[in-house]
Amino acid sequence: MNGDKPTGAVLWAGRLAERPDAEAFAFQSSINIDKRLVFDDIEGSRAHVATLGRQGILDAGTAEALDAELLKIAEEIRSGKLPVDEGSEDVHSFIEGVLTERLGDAGRSVHAGRSRNDQVALDTRLYLKRRVPELQNGIGAVIDTLLDIAERHADSVMPGYTHLQRAQCVTLGFHLCAWSCALRRDRQRFAEALARIDECPLGAGALAGTTLPLDRENTASALGFSRPTLNAMDSVADRDFALELASVCAITQTHLSRFCEDAVLWSSEEFGFVDMAEAWSTGSSIMPQKKNPDFAELIRGKAGRATGNMVTLFTLLKGLPYAYNKDLQEDKEALFDSLDTVETCLRMFRGMMAGASFNTVRMAEAATGGFLEATDAAEYLVRKGLPFRKAHEAAALAVRDCIAAGQNGIACRSLAELRERSPLFDNDVYALFSPAACADARRLPGGTAPEEVRRQIAALRAAKTCG
Repeated sequence: MNGDKPTGAVLWAGRLAERPDAEAFAFQSSINIDKRLVFDDIEGSRAHVATLGRQGILDAGTAEALDAELLKIAEEIRSGKLPVDEGSEDVHSFIEGVLTERLGDAGRSVHAGRSRNDQVALDTRLYLKRRVPELQNGIGAVIDTLLDIAERHADSVMPGYTHLQRAQCVTLGFHLCAWSCALRRDRQRFAEALARIDECPLGAGALAGTTLPLDRENTASALGFSRPTLNAMDSVADRDFALELASVCAITQTHLSRFCEDAVLWSSEEFGFVDMAEAWSTGSSIMPQKKNPDFAELIRGKAGRATGNMVTLFTLLKGLPYAYNKDLQEDKEALFDSLDTVETCLRMFRGMMAGASFNTVRMAEAATGGFLEATDAAEYLVRKGLPFRKAHEAAALAVRDCIAAGQNGIACRSLAELRERSPLFDNDVYALFSPAACADARRLPGGTAPEEVRRQIAALRAAKTCG
């Protein structure tokens, strides 16, 4: 190890005669990760100073001086005049070190009734209360983009797939509504997680609270929380909010990954359903003709990153005794990375989809042939009174007859040939077999009929507006 001593401020030097050398100090430092909490730390410190002054723990003049200096520090950091000292142990040490350097004993007073354990829990919650709504807005923007496309293509027929095999006729608008439904749930999950973050841990101290007469209710209110946390030990041990948000990020990223898998398939020559804008494609270093959907592929790939961060946090916490442990310092890197990844991928996905053009002719051609109308034929017979299993068999046998005859649709069979499979077939069945008719026939809530798709679009827009 490098034997040099670290230069950054520490808050625990009184007990220990020696400090770790520079390499060891850097190993246990978190400043490179938690420096993004600097303004949250200042906000929390200002609220804490106000409580210390109001409760008579600090005299009014000292409290006012501390608050003024904290405001000045925030302004200097924003302007670039005061860079965050990456030699400090963490963001809390940095801010307190600056206060002490400038105000002497007044700066040394700021930590009364507070531990870095409740301080970091507070800072992280404050940060997330700002950050999560930004992600919700990002999801909302993607939903808007998808629904704009869906409105233009509510009646653009295409195949729907199960097992990656053509299954039934749907529309592009219907398909994009399905994506939007998944994103709506993601947005709701972020909102639910945000509600559980809305408790203020400040005043919990290291794990047992403090003997100083803090006003936790007032401090929580001043910081915009609904209430203080209930139990001091749980306040510093709890990282459920990190687990929950990492899980929501992993789910959201998995949804984006699945959407991008569709987009990658659709952009292939074999499908030819979508043409990605050149600005959202890349070429090949060796094959001059290539136009690759690299953005979609990379978004798809980053789902593994979000899932890995979630597993990291669950593994981190599963064996910890219930109070604060240094292991918890590792929570932020994984969580912040997941938040950053989802935010970026939402922005990239939205731009990619907004720039895409859809080949509705190719989609309609793909929905013709392949017997996507077979379920409609079976349900036609059900409406005529035939039990479903017999109707299913009759339609299946009609499909087999078509295949044997080299025909690609049930409509290719004559009425006499269809009646060999069921005498209930009549001339009116042929009107049901076009792709557009198949999609339009499903008018129940959740179905593929263009008017129903437009209702879904309106419902999704209203749900997004309501949060």
